[in-house]
Amino acid sequence: MRAKLIPATSLLWITALALLACAEVRAQAADLKFQAFLLWGTDDNKPPEGKAYKPIDPEISKKLKDLPLKWAHWFEVNRVAFAVPPGATKEVPISEKCQLNVKQLVGPEVEVSLVGKGKEVVKRKQSLPKGEMLVLGGNAPNSTAWLVLLKRIE
Repeated sequence: MRAKLIPATSLLWITALALLACAEVRAQAADLKFQAFLLWGTDDNKPPEGKAYKPIDPEISKKLKDLPLKWAHWFEVNRVAFAVPPGATKEVPISEKCQLNVKQLVGPEVEVSLVGKGKEVVKRKQSLPKGEMLVLGGNAPNSTAWLVLLKRIE
């Protein structure tokens, strides 16, 4: 049996297709875009006097109702939009006392660290596809709670 030679034009097409496939893989490794929400939970139906907390979005409200949380009302304290380049870690201040550190890993996987009052409260690594949300939280005084919700928007 004889080996057949590949014509030069076929070799050229194979090379071009391989280059296009590599370019597509590189194009997928783009910045991930997020919104982070600082939320405050209470059983009171109004935010504390003197605070400009807003009611949360219906989409976020639905997400929180699916979780085993005891507080009846949630308010948005702050919202921050940001992007994380491939392989990089972005430090995102959410409030004076709270910060998120978000690292883009492979594909939609991220590593998120929540820092409160200078100490790491929780660290989580998971896949976060577009449109999905990750909820992180901690204790608060006076039968209230705070959460940081991270939503991937792109």
